Parts: sequence; C-alpha cells; structure tokens
Amino acid sequence: MEGVWEKRVARMVDLRPGEARAVIWSFFYFFFLLASYFILRPLRDEMGVAAGRDYLQYLFTATFFVMLVASPVYAAAIARLPRAVFIPLIYRFFILNLGLFWAMLTFGGAVAETARVFFVWVSVFNLFAVSVFWSFMADLFATEQGKRLFGFIAAGGTAGTLLGSSITVTVTGWIGPTNLLLVAGALLELAVFCSARLERAAQARPVVSTANSKAGDPQLGGGMFEGFSLLLRSPYLGGIALWVALLSLAGTFLYFIQQDVVRAASADPAVRTRIFAAMDLTANLLTLGLQFVATGALIKRLGAGPTAAILPLVFAAGFATLALAPGLIAVVIFQALQRTANFAFSNPAREILFTSVAREEKYKAKNLIDTAVFRGGDVVWSWAFAGLVRFGAGPLVIAGLAVPIMIGWAVLALGLGRAQERRAALSTTQTGVST
Repeated sequence: MEGVWEKRVARMVDLRPGEARAVIWSFFYFFFLLASYFILRPLRDEMGVAAGRDYLQYLFTATFFVMLVASPVYAAAIARLPRAVFIPLIYRFFILNLGLFWAMLTFGGAVAETARVFFVWVSVFNLFAVSVFWSFMADLFATEQGKRLFGFIAAGGTAGTLLGSSITVTVTGWIGPTNLLLVAGALLELAVFCSARLERAAQARPVVSTANSKAGDPQLGGGMFEGFSLLLRSPYLGGIALWVALLSLAGTFLYFIQQDVVRAASADPAVRTRIFAAMDLTANLLTLGLQFVATGALIKRLGAGPTAAILPLVFAAGFATLALAPGLIAVVIFQALQRTANFAFSNPAREILFTSVAREEKYKAKNLIDTAVFRGGDVVWSWAFAGLVRFGAGPLVIAGLAVPIMIGWAVLALGLGRAQERRAALSTTQTGVST
C-alpha cells in the first residue's frame, strides 16, 4: 500500500531516495491535525462574537498569560523526554481536555464561563499543536528539502482544513456544536498515530544528515526557560520573532474588524458560525490547489524571504481596500486571500527559516516564538485597537493606518530570507553536507 502512495506522491513532488515514507506520513499527520482544529475554530469564533468585541482583548490577554505558563512547562518536558514520547504526550493531553470540555458543555451549568475558557483553550491549542508539528519538520528536513517538500506537506494540512470545515458546515445542525468536540478529538488521535509512524520511518531510515541533526532521538536537555535565553541571544531569531509579532498585528486588526462586520450582518449564532466556516472553506480550496502546483516551485525559484513577503503585501492591499470599500463581501474576500497567501506561501516559507538553526532552537525558541510571542502580540494589538477606537479612530481608519506597517513587514521578510540563505551556505561550507 505504501508503495502505491509513494508512486502517487512522486508524480506531484520532487522526491529523493529515502524521503517518500517520511513525506507521506508528514502529509497525513498535518491532515488530521488541522482537520481537528478547523472543527474547533468556527466554534471559537462564534464564542468570540457572543462575548462582544469589547471583551475580546480580555480573552486575548488571558491567552497570553496561559502561554507564558505553558511554554516553560513544554520546554521542561521536551528537555527530559525524547521526541517519540513528548509529541504523543502533548497531543493526548489536548484530547483529554476536549473530553472535559464536552462534559462541561453537556452536563455543566456554567455554559458562558466554559465558553470563555474554551475560547482561550482553542487559541492555545492551535499554536502549540501546529508549532510542535513544524518543529518536527524542521528537525527532519534540511533547507534544500524544505524548499522542495514543505509545500506538499503543508497541502496535507490544507486538505485537513477542508475536511474540518466541511464537517462543521454539514453536521452542526445534525449533532449539535458540542458533539463536534468528540469528532475533533478522534481526528487528533489519528494525528498522533501518524506522528508515531513518521517517527518510526525517521528512525528506520533518516531522511536528512546535517550538522544540526543527531543520531536517533536524543533528549534535548537544558532548562525550562532556555527558550527565552536562546531567543534573546540570537538577532536572527529576534528577527523571526518580530515577523511573527507583525503577523499577529495584521491578524488581530483584521479579526476585530471582521467581528464588527459579521455581527452587523446577522444576529443568529448559527448563521455567523456558517459564515466563519464558509470563509475557511473558500480559503482552503484556493490554498490546496496552489500548494500542490505552485508552492514548492515558487519557494525554489524566489527563496524563503520573497515568498514570505507575499502575505504582508496581501495584507497591505486588503487593508487599503477595507479603508475605501468596507462591508461583509470585502471582509470575506480579504480573509480568503490572506489565509490563502499565508498557508500556501508565507507559512511554508517561514518554516524554512528554522531549518538553519540549532536543534534546541527548533523546539524551544521556535515554540516560544510561535506561542508566547504570537499571543503576546495579540494582547498588545488588541488593546491598541481598543485604544484607537476609544480615541475616535474607527475600524476603517485603523485599516488605513496598518498599510505602511504591512509594507515594512514585507521588507523584514526579505531581510530574513537573505540571512537564512547565508546561514545555510555557511553550514554547507563548514560541514561539507548539502542542506
């Protein structure tokens, strides 16, 4: 069966000897992971609308503080446990949480309070689950491999988002929103199964040999706060952290504007949930086609920096459009285009930036950037948005103010791409190994 899959994949992606099994299991690992999340995402967004825009910054602040506590705990776990143990452990902890939320929403009385906690939990789960996945990818594949393979692997996630969004759109009215939590938990367990098979494939035949890789699956060691020190000592990682903070600014501003527009469009929670799911479905259909046919070729041709710069330019154009022509249609199109640019191009390109850092940085500093830095940005930008509104700047004025920031973000992406190429070339020179 695996031989059949290898032949099919070889027709879509430039595979080299020893890569096929790892690429296939990576694809399905990400498929089930994002299928699970995209069942939960519309539920979270509806709870955010129900809470009201004035309450969102409090939810974002709570998420950030949970991240500050969770990141050192995660670092302590990965310092003491091999990768084959801590990755399934993290995902099964989240599965247990889903079961608890299902019980609380089904049998408990404090539905409003549970909904707010669930909003925070999903925001934490999303970043941790995806960050762990891409840390695994950066640990397995080198820069040259990432340029060829990350687009196809990311397509697995996009295909999973289509499944998750479709399930939410089609069965919510049949089984009810609460029971979707059980479906999400089952899909997450399938992701754990795929991660275990990927680990077996990597141990049986390593797909990459670089200066940053070590034999087998050793423990990383170090302290629980080492991610902070790694980040502070590296200007390169600091630049990536700034890139992620600006991604947070763009997403937060658009999210707040979106909440206002969707709330004005309908007072029915079921209609709003379907609007959010339809946004996801539209973006994911566009993304999937691009990832299969264009992402790998574009990254190989342009490099990680210019490809990562596509997303800031889309945000600049989108905010400029919203400032001139606001409305539900404009928001839906903007969201679809920016999510497409993010998942099809900029996200795989950004993950390539981590292929040229040390193994400890791939797990500890990367997780800190992907979680605490990103959610810290959410806190800062959500309160900044609320402050601008309080001083009389409407959402459309704020959209106009964001345009030059987006252009600066694109310039930063180009600089990070050049730095990554230099680091990769230096690694090749020092080790004599192709990266």
